Amino acid sequence: MTNEAAGREYRIGELAEAAAVPVRTLRYYQERKLLPPPRRVGRIGLYSDEHLARLRMIGNLLERGHTLEGIRELLSAWEQGRDIDTVLGIEKAVTAPWSTEVPVTMTLAELAELFPGEVEPGAVEQAVALGHLEVDGDRVTHWSRRQLEATVTLVRAGVPLREVLAASREMQRGMDELAGLFVRLITEHVVERLAERDLDELTETLDLLRPGAQVSVEAAFARAMDRQVRTAVDQVLGRLGPPRDRD
Repeated sequence: MTNEAAGREYRIGELAEAAAVPVRTLRYYQERKLLPPPRRVGRIGLYSDEHLARLRMIGNLLERGHTLEGIRELLSAWEQGRDIDTVLGIEKAVTAPWSTEVPVTMTLAELAELFPGEVEPGAVEQAVALGHLEVDGDRVTHWSRRQLEATVTLVRAGVPLREVLAASREMQRGMDELAGLFVRLITEHVVERLAERDLDELTETLDLLRPGAQVSVEAAFARAMDRQVRTAVDQVLGRLGPPRDRD
């Protein structure tokens, strides 16, 4: 059905076909306020090319990994006059990966060879729950080659794998708290100051902050290790007592 002044108009089935989505999906988008209501002519709802363009935009955003709630917020910002390319640019700048770790994939048998006698089902399940491993049939992917190598070194030095995984769980809690602190500082003092005003400057600033944040954490951890090791050595020497005179 066509309105020459306003461009083509579609009934709901025609719109769904043009956008290549099921009618039930189109209705769901309307329920979630992602799609404006149609123009009503009696009991018939008529959709415009703007509805079709919005459906295609939703599809593109879903393919890029956005959630429906995130899309709803983006479209709301768009309707309020904010340029959606700018909004997406801010999101891309902020959510660019902070990790530069290289994953490593191997078979379960190869993993077991790295930790002789330690890789039982419980340990694998624990590593998966912590996010260290992803299992696909008989193959596993560890998220970080460097962390895997560090774990192998600890286990070969005599630390049981179960203890390493338990320590990793505690460390992850601490890292989440520390990351939350950095996110708050960056959001309040960088993103909110530069967002939409100078996207290039925001991107450049965040690119500089990523390695800086990692260096800050590594330096603070190394300093804490110095303090803890000194304390532990003093305690051990205190338990051993003064050195005995040799005959």
